[in-house]
Amino acid sequence: MDGAPCLRVSQCQAQQFRKHLQSRGALDLSFCLHKDCDGTVLLPLLPSCLSQLDLQSLKDRVASNSICEIVWSQAPQQSKRERGRTSGSKLVKILQEVLESHGERWTEDLSGDIPHSCQRHGDLVLLGDNCFSLPVWRKIGQELWSAVAKGLGAKRLAKTSRISRDGFRSPVVTMLLGEHSWVTHTDNGIRYEFDVTKSMFSAGNITEKLRIAAFDCRGETVVDLYAGIGYFTLPYLVHAGASHVHACEWNPDAVEALKKNLEGNRVSDRCTVHQGDNRQLPLCDLADRVNLGLIPSSEDGWPVACRLLKKTNGGILHIHQNVTSPLRDTALIPATNEAAQRASGKKTDREVWQDWADDTAGRIASLLEDITGAPWITNIQHIERVKSYAPHVHHVVLDLECRPL
Repeated sequence: MDGAPCLRVSQCQAQQFRKHLQSRGALDLSFCLHKDCDGTVLLPLLPSCLSQLDLQSLKDRVASNSICEIVWSQAPQQSKRERGRTSGSKLVKILQEVLESHGERWTEDLSGDIPHSCQRHGDLVLLGDNCFSLPVWRKIGQELWSAVAKGLGAKRLAKTSRISRDGFRSPVVTMLLGEHSWVTHTDNGIRYEFDVTKSMFSAGNITEKLRIAAFDCRGETVVDLYAGIGYFTLPYLVHAGASHVHACEWNPDAVEALKKNLEGNRVSDRCTVHQGDNRQLPLCDLADRVNLGLIPSSEDGWPVACRLLKKTNGGILHIHQNVTSPLRDTALIPATNEAAQRASGKKTDREVWQDWADDTAGRIASLLEDITGAPWITNIQHIERVKSYAPHVHHVVLDLECRPL
């Protein structure tokens, strides 16, 4: 039959079937899962495994109440990994041709000196600093970047080297090809515009942006103490419905992008931008909610946040922190299966996060009492893991309710 074989299953059981098929080596990882218009999901199958699939047995093992049938997809979409592999092959072929035209031969060293991953922002590709470092590339000159852009399907190229120590965590990025460095990134219906040579964009914060978007902040005044280009400011305004947001940012380049993004998303009338050190912020006693979205620690902003909370009824602090879990001595852990070890590791992480949250809640209560001269009670509403920042280091957010007694 024409097309690619797929297993059609109910959406609610799709992940169970996917895991089972992958464990049996029957899932075709070169294609994406596809959600159909009728609410079912198509799981791509390896043609060589079709003859071994017993659908009734599969249903009995995974989900007996699910749809489970073989269909043929006419236009399966390549997986991200496969698209990257295809793009990499195209880039290698183009670079080989360029080298040959300059009298150079392709070597194994060159294979390790080309980009194997990159960031895409529309038609601009941002390369890492660990590629095109060998002397042979310099002989080709500007023609190299035109060839790389063609191989990666881009019109503009830039290369990042490190984060500067200017106090703003500005990126050190060099434009290689293209007339300007402004890009647009869209998350959850919000447009973020920024200059890649002056501001960073953290795609890893998407889960927290989605969480904020689901808040109900109608009638609330929110203060975002580390606004950047509007990572969290914009979800509070666009989706959570905050009445007003005070956005604080001391990097003038980020402020430029923030103002542009407020206007582009048509919410500038509900936001006041405060440029400068938030510790000098001339505001107090007005916030229903304060966002402290700075890592590795927002601790310097805790006294500011406490002064900002309404004295009569308090509010909620969203405190970001990189929390380090201690290394576990595996020699002291009884032998067990891998799944149990993973579960044990996660439990240990959660316990560390809880200890940090308990300590933070106590310190915030003391700060509030020192500032207002009256006792406060703090309540841990939620601890959210945003992402892994490094081995054994997790970016977490504490939702801390603070109320005067």
